[in-house]
Amino acid sequence: MFFLTILLFSYFQVSQQIPKTTANGKELLSNPRLISVQRTLDVVMNQNVSLSCHSDSGSPPVTYTLFKHNQKVSTLNTQDLTPGLFNFTINSASDVGEYKCKAENNISSGGKYSNSLNFTLIEPISKPVLSSPTSQAKKGENVTLSCLSENGSLPITYIFFKGRQNISPPVKMHKREAAVIFLFINSSSDFGTYKCRAENSFRNNTKYSNSFNFTLAEARSHSQPLVISLGLIALLLVIGFVLATLFFIIPSYKAKKNKSSRSSTGLTSPANAEDTENYVIYTEIEPVKPEEEYINFSVIRREDEKAKRTCATVYSKVLTRD
Repeated sequence: MFFLTILLFSYFQVSQQIPKTTANGKELLSNPRLISVQRTLDVVMNQNVSLSCHSDSGSPPVTYTLFKHNQKVSTLNTQDLTPGLFNFTINSASDVGEYKCKAENNISSGGKYSNSLNFTLIEPISKPVLSSPTSQAKKGENVTLSCLSENGSLPITYIFFKGRQNISPPVKMHKREAAVIFLFINSSSDFGTYKCRAENSFRNNTKYSNSFNFTLAEARSHSQPLVISLGLIALLLVIGFVLATLFFIIPSYKAKKNKSSRSSTGLTSPANAEDTENYVIYTEIEPVKPEEEYINFSVIRREDEKAKRTCATVYSKVLTRD
């Protein structure tokens, strides 16, 4: 049984290698193979590309037809079994996609189709931008660095550097997002110059970012809030003293001054006239000369409880000197 299986398998292999022929001796075409002449399926805008379609066996002449998304693109006729070479230019994003070819000869019906190829349009990357949420740091603090290229075909690979030494393994981003690393500021040597590098499948298109430097953050003095608080308290005290002077001290001083002025003239108010035997009623001041003034007043002398006599008006000369 084992030997029978081996014989059947060998017969099948040999039969696959024997060209299929028709009754008139014409050979049927084998399935063609579609390959990229430039040996890569990554293309850029305005790039010239070549596709080769070839059937290894079959009776010539052979007609090769190229299709893109099942739509006919071009047709070539060969008089022998040489490959059909299709040349075209990638002018837009619509020029990439799935390509196939078909091989036909005079004795084939329907032709034979090849494998499919898919081109990928790649875009050169733009200069990456290196940034951080803060440009100041203190020793013993964790910081972050972000690197991002706004343009360029994905995926994009980023590498971070300090000086000329890389400080991170390659970070491959399959989305339009920044690559981020975390750093620990341990000493003053960590405040050096940082950069990042970006690259994608576009050949010879490596770009370096701007330089970024961390600076040492100044330690904030603990006495600063205390000084501010004391300054505010002093300001409030000054404002309180000014208000007290305007509304209490000055009015009180004026009142005392007026009272002392009335006492020095010997005048007695009418409210207290009954408690004294003689009292003076202030009436007016009549200026006679610029350097003199007269005071006109009346003197009432109480003789008894029931009768009152009023004396005549008496003028007293008051000299006013500058």
